[in-house]
Amino acid sequence: MSIDQSSGIDFSTMRGRNYPAIRQFTVFLENKVGTLLEVVRRFEGSRVRIVALSITDTTECAFVRFLLSHPEQGREILERAGLAIVESDLIGVELPEGPQPMLGVCTALLQAEVNISQAYPLLIRPRGNAAVALMVDNIEIAQETLAAKGFSMITEADLMEED
Repeated sequence: MSIDQSSGIDFSTMRGRNYPAIRQFTVFLENKVGTLLEVVRRFEGSRVRIVALSITDTTECAFVRFLLSHPEQGREILERAGLAIVESDLIGVELPEGPQPMLGVCTALLQAEVNISQAYPLLIRPRGNAAVALMVDNIEIAQETLAAKGFSMITEADLMEED
């Protein structure tokens, strides 16, 4: 099958998407003392920072979820370590000022019938505001809905340090 250059299909993104998702890396680790430290130390000496972290443990293993400041370099570091990795797309959302900032986010997504399956805060404050990372069942609708309600999205570029 050949691809007609005039087909109007845009192949400009490596990941095949044009929305500002944030990549999450899930690593499966043995559930024993010091294993997480071994992984975290692999980023030492690189420009990669852990900007969000979530750990879910079971009796035998732990699922560690990372958002990284430089995801391409971070993936390479994790792969070189020989770790089993799952890459997923999340959205990042700046939280508004006020006593219940998640209420507006959850209400907007409920109205759009978008389910949140994971949520955790970012350890950094892009643009000076608190933010959360959300795994949702429909990224496009979630981002469109939140943008229409006035929420600002966090992109991977927002997570990178000023070089």
